[in-house]
Amino acid sequence: MVQIPNTPAPTPSSAPRSVPTSADVARLAGVSRATVSYVLNNTSAVRISEPTRRRVHQAAKELGYVPHAAARTLRAGHSRMVLMPAPPVPAGPLYSQFVHDFQGALSRLDYIVVQYGASGLHGDDAARAWAELRPVAVLVPGPGLGPEGVAVLKRSGARAVVTLSSEPVEGAHALLLDHAGVGRSAAGHLVARGRRRIGVVVPVEPGLKMFSVPRLAGARQAVQGTDATITELPLAYTEESAAALAARWPGLGLDAVFAYNDEYAMLLMRALQDEGVRIPEDAAVIGADDLMLGRLLRPRLSTVRIALPSGRDLAGLVDRAVRNPGAQPESHEMFEATVVHRDST
Repeated sequence: MVQIPNTPAPTPSSAPRSVPTSADVARLAGVSRATVSYVLNNTSAVRISEPTRRRVHQAAKELGYVPHAAARTLRAGHSRMVLMPAPPVPAGPLYSQFVHDFQGALSRLDYIVVQYGASGLHGDDAARAWAELRPVAVLVPGPGLGPEGVAVLKRSGARAVVTLSSEPVEGAHALLLDHAGVGRSAAGHLVARGRRRIGVVVPVEPGLKMFSVPRLAGARQAVQGTDATITELPLAYTEESAAALAARWPGLGLDAVFAYNDEYAMLLMRALQDEGVRIPEDAAVIGADDLMLGRLLRPRLSTVRIALPSGRDLAGLVDRAVRNPGAQPESHEMFEATVVHRDST
């Protein structure tokens, strides 16, 4: 006969621990649950002494208690979540710094910033997925969202929808991106430097058309009324693609290139130099974004500096919209484009 050993009872260390509640914090701190709520939610309308605040925070820390976001939403009538869908393309250093500053500014205004990963959905279909999370505000990078998507988000409780695109969307606050202005500035600078046969890099990577197409159009606008010409140059962000373009360079007859941004400019400049093309004597090169690495190149890279709005200003726009959801949507120019002339042009 086989005996089945007795299963030992759970020890205090192995037994599942109950989730601490605000009532537990209140008992340990010797205050009311309302006081715990005021302190941990940083409510400014109620005066709480500093010693009491310290006791509440210490009790919460000892118990491992954190406020329940869903319960807080029910009490307030809306969430404090600001949803930031991931951009449709890999974010570069300029955008990453902007997002970092924006998130910090929103956190100081007591909002919870959540980044939503790409799921293969686009436009109004993506808006339905975002609406399921019941955000109080949504910051939408790139085009695609339409008035119906904005309406879906607002019906789900979003008090503010802010788009970052070249065109405003009905019902949403708009931060307008003038990428054509970047192309105009870059090509205009090359023309002013005496260049007349200008190539414009158009990345072949998926998702970048929303930036590259208006930049190419802006470059074409800049040469209207002059004897300068624009040649479109498809380029993948690989050394092999840059080397292939550089090998064809003598046959293209170009004397300058606007390389879309600093990263593509650095890639192409190195390939051109490997082929013996002198910069800027044989070919002037200009990028965009004014990345630090461009200043470390030799020759130093000319660029178009893009001045984004401060994260604090954008956070203020979101906060105003949340507080007054019935106000008319605001529209703001997102950035200014300024040429920074260095050695490569």
